Amino acid sequence: MYKFVSQRAYTSLRTNTTRNALLIDANQHLSHLSKLGRIDEARKLFDEMPERDEFTWNTIIAAYANAGKPAEARQLFDKTPKRTAITWSSLVSGYCKIGCEIESFRLFYEMQHEGYRPSQFTLGSVLRLCSIKVLLSRAEQIHGFAVKTHFDTDVFVVTGLIDVYAKCSHIIEAEYLFDKISDGKNHVTWTAMINGYSLNGDFVRAIQCFKGMRENGSEANQYTFPGVLSACTALSNLGFGAQVHGCIVNGGFSANVFVQSSLVDMYTKCGDLSSAWRVIESMEVNDVISWNAMIVGCVRQGFSDKALSLFREMHSKDMKLDEFTYPSVLNALASKNDAKNGYSLHSLVIKSGFGSYTLVSNALIDMYAKQNNLDSAYKLFVFLVEKDLISWTSLITGYAHNGSHEEALKLFCEMRVNGTHPDHVVASSVLSSCAELTCLDLGQQIHGIAIKSGHDSSLSVDNSLLSLYAHCGYLEYADKVFNFMKVRNVISWTALIIGYAQNGKGVNSLQLYNQMIASGVQPDYVTFIGLLFACSHAGLTEQGQSFFESMSANYGITPGPDHYACMIDLLGRSGKFQEAEDLLGEMPVVPDATVWKSLLAACRLHGNVELAKRASTALIELDPQDSVSYVMLSNTYSAVGKWKEAAHVRRKMKSKGVRKEPGCSWMEVNGRVHVFMSEDRGHPSTNEIFLKIEEIITRIKEVGYVPDVSFALHDINEEGKVDGLSYHSEKLAVAFGLICLPLGRPIRVYKNIRVCGDCHTAMKFVSAFYERHIVLRDSNCFHHFRDGVCSCLDYW
Repeated sequence: MYKFVSQRAYTSLRTNTTRNALLIDANQHLSHLSKLGRIDEARKLFDEMPERDEFTWNTIIAAYANAGKPAEARQLFDKTPKRTAITWSSLVSGYCKIGCEIESFRLFYEMQHEGYRPSQFTLGSVLRLCSIKVLLSRAEQIHGFAVKTHFDTDVFVVTGLIDVYAKCSHIIEAEYLFDKISDGKNHVTWTAMINGYSLNGDFVRAIQCFKGMRENGSEANQYTFPGVLSACTALSNLGFGAQVHGCIVNGGFSANVFVQSSLVDMYTKCGDLSSAWRVIESMEVNDVISWNAMIVGCVRQGFSDKALSLFREMHSKDMKLDEFTYPSVLNALASKNDAKNGYSLHSLVIKSGFGSYTLVSNALIDMYAKQNNLDSAYKLFVFLVEKDLISWTSLITGYAHNGSHEEALKLFCEMRVNGTHPDHVVASSVLSSCAELTCLDLGQQIHGIAIKSGHDSSLSVDNSLLSLYAHCGYLEYADKVFNFMKVRNVISWTALIIGYAQNGKGVNSLQLYNQMIASGVQPDYVTFIGLLFACSHAGLTEQGQSFFESMSANYGITPGPDHYACMIDLLGRSGKFQEAEDLLGEMPVVPDATVWKSLLAACRLHGNVELAKRASTALIELDPQDSVSYVMLSNTYSAVGKWKEAAHVRRKMKSKGVRKEPGCSWMEVNGRVHVFMSEDRGHPSTNEIFLKIEEIITRIKEVGYVPDVSFALHDINEEGKVDGLSYHSEKLAVAFGLICLPLGRPIRVYKNIRVCGDCHTAMKFVSAFYERHIVLRDSNCFHHFRDGVCSCLDYW
């Protein structure tokens, strides 16, 4: 029996069918507009739709959420007639995308409270938020939820967990989850693990993981390659990096700007600038990041001109320069000491609006400081609104490297008051300044700061500490630092070799050198200066000559003026003046002032007046205003009793307007520096000091001290000469030390010129009679006086 449909029912059915078809068409168009991001058109269509179903509401809410407009999505969410798990997930995703942690998690928990179960896509959105904002505790909560709801086997969720654990530096947990996935690892999972290893510094495993991905048959993409290339860069593994480049070409990603930029970075940092440039030439778009990397690579390898040429090319192409472009170019100008172009680039920085960027300002400060334009560097620093650690470091290291050590230390103290904590770079610089100024107390404070900050394991800090303690005569501390060093380079060994030499332990210097060679460390230019200095001050003539010859023969190091000066000093001290003159004639370059001063000192020691006259004449030709040539020649005449000639030299010196650097001695007591001049009566404790001097001279004369008047510089009666010698600056300093320093504490005195022979003899008697350890550092070396003996063994 047939059942006939009425005309009215048929019409209604036909109308409903048409209406449904129209709704489906409208929903499809709405979805299309949403995926294209044409949100305004999608909203207009939504508002004009006579009917809407669940798909319609979910689509428009997701559209606003994906467009980063969660507030509008929330308004529609509140109006939707029927909410579903998809509706909730879309809203949660929207707030996750814009980084709203509190609202995202509030909605996530509210969704469950309302009885809706989050999907794997909901968890993925929340985990991405945790990854971006490094929310470890939140991620662990989501992990727990995933385990309870059995989403911990879903590859999409597990990949999100791997990514967030890696970003939170919990690489072991990430690796555990990765290994748990026996089957089903996709390219996203592999990529998350590779990038996780690279991010956490495990570059070897990052490369191994990439190899495993290839063996597994998973195809890498534009997100995979940067991670493995970063690992190649860190390991300087150019060979494997080139293989990855081959994979990129075969995979069809060689035109991807993101990948190309990573390739340029890898090649430049691995030193292959030609390959890096070929990648840049193949780029369809002028990518500023890649050009910046190329400029940095050129600067690092010393091709400053090429770096500047690239910058000019960038400028001519109207590329959009950024705050990372200028610092690299400024570094190139700093290394070239190009002041003119430095000012021009500074002007361009201001015109382009980057003058207020801290990164650029720091580079400008660094450039001016390296060009010894400290005034400009300081002005920039003062006007810098936000001073970070690099700002302070650039200026402090600039002062230190340019010899303005007091300013460097003052600035360091300001930095500490400002609340900025030093890093290993600034700590190393200020320790070097402390060494130059022999500021032992401050140096030890900085040593303490370095330990607290964890910088005591830094090689540069350790090397600076070695220099500090050696420069201040604290060899026992220098030994401790050296022995505790986990890594030593040639600078470490050389610093201690020189330290031993300066402190009268030349034999120890040579023993340490043998240990250095046995450890596989090769000597450098400075090492041989230390060795020759050690031989000179220990009277080891044959060993010194052997080291000098081995420089070029065994190590390919061409001797410089400093080495020749040491050799002249070595031969001159031994009285081998003919050999010294022969060596002067063999020098491949014109002897500089250091060489002639060494010869003059030897002439003074042995009373070789004729050679002293020739050396002094050569020195005056090099620098007519240097007082050393006049003073040392005058002293040579005085030593052999030629008072008229000595007086004539001093008159000549005065007539030419040459001023002698006055000899002075200083010492630090209770944080205060006390300075003494010869026959100085300006000290607050002058009366006590002069009474102490009288006592000292009387006491040491009783045990054998005889004033050596050959070191008196003026032709006066015998008594006047003796009195003059008694009040030399180093004797005044030692007298003050005996007054104010307790028994058992060393008396440390520093002198700006070489100690005279009479004072040297007197110090030996004082150390024995008063049973004190006296440390005297003159312009040449340290003298440790103990029990009547000096560490230099009277050979200085």
